[in-house]
Amino acid sequence: MTGKELDRSVHQQLRTLSKENAEGVAQHLVMVAALLEVDDLESAEAHAETAVRRAGRVPAAREALGLVAYRKGEWARALSEFRTARRLSGSSHMLALMVDCERGLGRQERALELAMSPEAKTLAVEDRVELSIVISGIRRDLGQFEASLQALEIPQLKGSARKPWSARLSYAYAEALLSLGRDDDARDWFARAADADDELETDAAERLAELDGVILTDLLDGEDDEDDDAPAQGREPGGDAR
Repeated sequence: MTGKELDRSVHQQLRTLSKENAEGVAQHLVMVAALLEVDDLESAEAHAETAVRRAGRVPAAREALGLVAYRKGEWARALSEFRTARRLSGSSHMLALMVDCERGLGRQERALELAMSPEAKTLAVEDRVELSIVISGIRRDLGQFEASLQALEIPQLKGSARKPWSARLSYAYAEALLSLGRDDDARDWFARAADADDELETDAAERLAELDGVILTDLLDGEDDEDDDAPAQGREPGGDAR
């Protein structure tokens, strides 16, 4: 990891630091992203906290720590970091995650108020889609099932081109349909989600199988118990088998 893997916009933020510090912080930020990809949240947190200690007024560092806290379900901490990043950068591109943090804290009404703020209208298309997905979930939490569906009926839902948000948006729409008892329609949208989910971000294939009455069996079930009785092989100290 050289740090050069970061987006140009992040490198611009790091120009406020000394060259040596900027290079070190960049490397920590790259490690945060890489570790989040493999769900090593503890290690990602250590790198993010180091980046914040070395560059507390760099928005990308605060955002990275917020993302780790968000993935850990530490909603209050994540929200605090996202707020700080927004204050430092003036950008509201993390608004959907901020709204979801409020939802995680059980403050649905405050979440909806934030989602309807003027800043929401300035978001890029991808961020607006993510915000719609979060709003739909909040409406469903509140038992407002029709409103949950309507929140997702945006132009991007019917687009034919595959986009980064296609699987998540289709999946959320399927969930909203299911909450209304429209199982057949939900099945169609779970199928769309599964087809678009190249990165396996959702369990759309499993949900589709459930609706089709297919019972999935884990052929490896029980092997872990057998392994417990055998000498451990291929393990590093303190680590998992590779």
